[in-house]
Amino acid sequence: MHSAKFVFVAALLAVSVACGDKAAPTAPPLDIPFSTTDLTVGTGTEATNGKTVRVYYTGWVYSTTATDNKGAQFDANTSGVGFSFTIGVSSVIQGWHQGLPGMKVGGKRRLIIPPSLGYGSQGAGPIPPNAHLIFEIELLSVAG
Repeated sequence: MHSAKFVFVAALLAVSVACGDKAAPTAPPLDIPFSTTDLTVGTGTEATNGKTVRVYYTGWVYSTTATDNKGAQFDANTSGVGFSFTIGVSSVIQGWHQGLPGMKVGGKRRLIIPPSLGYGSQGAGPIPPNAHLIFEIELLSVAG
């Protein structure tokens, strides 16, 4: 009797697979922690919480297959006056609030930001949900 049940279940499974009735494979979630890497160490004023900074930056979606893990570029501000915000206060992603303190003017830093410190499960515009991000940031000035 048990063997008849097994044959029936196996037959159902075979029909189900043959009909394409299987779940699409999903990529395993990335387990990449937040990190900062100084590409150039600055020599000017240090960025700290509460200070207003002006930066140039480029942002990419993290990719395990792209050169330097830089997948699709989703944003950049690399000329003119740059982008300003106040560390610990302004409405930027938490990865920036954690990644810029300690930088000095003239420095360039790479941030790898997990979704929990970026745009989370919602994503934003061209940034997909649960995306890890890479930013390269150049500190232009510190005020305040």
